[in-house]
Amino acid sequence: MKSYKTITESAGPLIIVQIPADANIKYEELVDVELADGSVKRGRVLEITDQKAIIQMFEETAGLNLKSAKAKFLGKTMRVGVSGDMLGRIFDGAGLPIDKGPNIIPEANLDINGAPINPYARDYPNDFIQTGISTIDGLNTLVRGQKLPIFSGAGLPHSEIAAQIARQAKVISTADKDDFAVVFGAMGITFEEAKFFTNEFKHTGAIERAVLYINLADDPVVERIILPRMALTTAEFLAFQKNMHVLVILTDMTNYCEALREVSAARKEIPGRRGYPGYLYTDLSTIYERAGRIRGQAGSVTQIPILTMPEDDITHPIADLTGYITEGQITLSRELHNKGIYPNIDVLPSLSRLKDKGIGEGKTREDHSGILNQLFASYAQGKQAREFAIILGESALSDTDKKYLKFADEFEKRFVTQKKNEDRSIETTLNLGWELLSILPQSELKRVKPEYVEKYMAK
Repeated sequence: MKSYKTITESAGPLIIVQIPADANIKYEELVDVELADGSVKRGRVLEITDQKAIIQMFEETAGLNLKSAKAKFLGKTMRVGVSGDMLGRIFDGAGLPIDKGPNIIPEANLDINGAPINPYARDYPNDFIQTGISTIDGLNTLVRGQKLPIFSGAGLPHSEIAAQIARQAKVISTADKDDFAVVFGAMGITFEEAKFFTNEFKHTGAIERAVLYINLADDPVVERIILPRMALTTAEFLAFQKNMHVLVILTDMTNYCEALREVSAARKEIPGRRGYPGYLYTDLSTIYERAGRIRGQAGSVTQIPILTMPEDDITHPIADLTGYITEGQITLSRELHNKGIYPNIDVLPSLSRLKDKGIGEGKTREDHSGILNQLFASYAQGKQAREFAIILGESALSDTDKKYLKFADEFEKRFVTQKKNEDRSIETTLNLGWELLSILPQSELKRVKPEYVEKYMAK
C-alpha cells in the first residue's frame, strides 16, 4: 500500500492526486483518504493519467483539507462479501447492513464488476416466470434469464408494481419454491419510498427470500453507481453457486444515469446527448448484460430494471439506449393511470421479445400463443373504434365495431385492472382472456385455432 500527501484538487465527488510516473496504481483500485482527525473516507481510482490519479469518492468531499489529507492506495478492487445468509436482509448502498441484524459472515468476497458470461456458455432464456399480473403474464411474458425493463414516468405507480412483482414472482415449472429469490436494488429514492419497500417486503413475508439494497436520495451519489453492481454480484452468487432462480429488480435507473452524468461533468468530459456521457450505452450494457443462464447451471439471473422517462419521452437517451440493450419493454400509461386503472400497463407499445420461449404446452398452456395474439389484435381494433366514436359519434360505428368498442372497455376494466394484492395464476389470466373474447363474434377470432375456441370458450 502506497500513501501520497499530494492531493491537489477536489471537484464534487472527485479528488485528484499527483503520483510518480512509476507508481503501480490500477484502474478501479480502492483508496482510503485519511483526514487530519484520523477519520477515513473511501474511494476508488476512476482514471489514471501521466503522474495523476482521479479518485471517485464514496462519501462527501465537502470540508476536505487538501493539504493535510493523505491518499492511501490499497492495491485491491471493490469487492462485496456474499453469503446465503443475505436472504432476508437489508443493506445500504455501500453493502453494509441497515436492518439491525448480525453482521454477515461471507462465504466469498467477489469483485462487484463481475465477469462477462462467455457467449458460448450462455443458455437461451427459457421457462415462464409468473408475476401474477395478467398484462405481463398473458401478453408480455417474462422468461427466466431475460432482461425486461419497465418504462415509467414521474408520478406513475412503478414502485407499487415493482413491489407487487417482487412479492408474487415465481417459476412455476419447478417444484421447489425455495430455489427462487429476489434481489431488489433501489437507487436515489426518498425516505418515504424506502419505508414503503421495506414495509411491503416485511408485512407480506417476501423479505424471507429477498435481499434489499437501498440508496437514499441524500446518500453519496457514487453509491448509486456501485449499488446495481453489488446487487448483481449477489444475484450471480445465489444463482450460480447456490443454484437459485434470481429475479433482480433495479429502480430507478434514471437516478443511476443522473449520477453518471454528475461524475462525468466533474471530470469535465465532453458531453453526449442531453449532457449524458458518451459511454452511457457501454456503461448500461455492463449492467443489463449480466442477466442470463449458463449452460449446465441450474440457476439463472433475470432482470427487471425500472426507469422513469423524463417528460414521458420514450426517445430520451436513457429509455432509448435501454431499449437497444434489453429484450423488450413494459410501458406504463399515464392515460390509464388518469382513468384510475392499476396496474396502468399499456399493452400495445409493450413488448417481450422472448415471450415465445416461455409459453405453450408444458410451460403455460397450449392456447397461450393464439389468445395472446388475438387479445392484442382485438384491443388494438377496439381502441381504433373508440377514436372513431369520439370523432364521428358512436352511431356511425358498425355493429362489429361496437362490439370491439365494448371489448376494449371490458379489457381495461377486467383484464388490465387488478387489485394491488391480487396474484392471478396463468390459468386465471388465460380463462379471463377467453371470457373477454366471447364478446366478439366467433368469425372475428382469426388468430386462435378453432379447436381451442371449442375447448375453452365454453368455460
